[in-house]
Amino acid sequence: RIRAQTTVNDWSVAIVEGATHADLDETAIGKAREVFKNKFPDKAAEADEWDDVQFLNKAKITVGGKITRTAILLLGKEESEHFLSPADPKIRWILKDANNIEKDYAIVSCPFLLAVDRIYRKIRNLKYRYIKDGSLFPDEIDQYEPYIIREAINNCIAHQDYARGGRINVVEMENEQLVFTNPGTFIPGSVEKVIRQDAPDEYYRNKFLATAMFNLKMVDTMGGGIKKMFIYQKDRFFPLPEYDLSEERVKVTVTGKILNMDYARLLARTPSLLLHDIILLDKVQKNKELTDAEEKYLKERSFIEGEKPDLHISKKNGDIQELYREPEQNAEYLQNKPLDKQQYFDLILKNIGERRSMTRKDIDALLRNIMPDHLSDEQKKNRIMNLIQELSRIGKITNKGSRFSPEWFLS
Repeated sequence: RIRAQTTVNDWSVAIVEGATHADLDETAIGKAREVFKNKFPDKAAEADEWDDVQFLNKAKITVGGKITRTAILLLGKEESEHFLSPADPKIRWILKDANNIEKDYAIVSCPFLLAVDRIYRKIRNLKYRYIKDGSLFPDEIDQYEPYIIREAINNCIAHQDYARGGRINVVEMENEQLVFTNPGTFIPGSVEKVIRQDAPDEYYRNKFLATAMFNLKMVDTMGGGIKKMFIYQKDRFFPLPEYDLSEERVKVTVTGKILNMDYARLLARTPSLLLHDIILLDKVQKNKELTDAEEKYLKERSFIEGEKPDLHISKKNGDIQELYREPEQNAEYLQNKPLDKQQYFDLILKNIGERRSMTRKDIDALLRNIMPDHLSDEQKKNRIMNLIQELSRIGKITNKGSRFSPEWFLS
């Protein structure tokens, strides 16, 4: 992998011959300054002293005062898009009715820093009213979480393969769906890998562009953006985002309504369900094929019923939350399916959030009995310590006690 990275040609860092700062949009530069200072408040006073050339270099949008393709994409005037040919730097919004017939459209070009807001305002984020079901569901919410819309568009900008000459499409369906597409393969390989790692990938197609967008608060290069999209949909009891990675493009579909009431009830009654389990349940409600191991796993927990191909989410899930309420009391269940690191992180963060704080002794009690049986007590203790230290290092938790008697809080 290291050798391969040295041979990668980053399209976004190339210098655009003939382009000058006069080809950049002054409004976009002003917006870039504003979000940069908000992103890095410790540099705000210093940034006010920089001229545009210094600022663009510091924000890693230009290189040595020279205009890069990234600078044209994010801050270029609309008429400067020709510098990127044969790339087609445009975002197209299309409104379609339930019969897939186009009703309206709009096309926006550079600067992409401003184009994201223009596309966002086109999307009709209507109110969704829940079917009354006791007190399980709220009365109404927006169909789409704004973060999801912006994250999806910005991911398209950051990761598309511009050498293919395609454009970004945002299709709004009147049957409560948003579809985002961009040309280019999905570099991490699978969405499951991204969710499981919850960390930056080793390689970005447009590394210079991704860095600039991070500095301008457009993307989160810490790798958690996709997982956040899944969590926002889960919290609404809506289907999870669906990724189609075929045909050398990335297609993301976000649904703004409940698809299956049994799925929604299960999520509403069991807020501590692991994301791994929710992803499998989402496959069931969408009639996606499960592996034999996945089917066995869900049936053992009484999450699903029926036989292939007619699997469905169980209606008898009233006591499932008991299984998740106190994870430390369910050693047998969890030992049958060892958790990965992210699931241990989720349990620690969830319990600190609910209890407001936890001591090292509390965390030991939470995790010790759900560590794999083959580990010795000392190995379990060391593994728990490593989990705590990593959460602290990445800024998820903070010790407000002492070194020898730590008390951990959410950052």
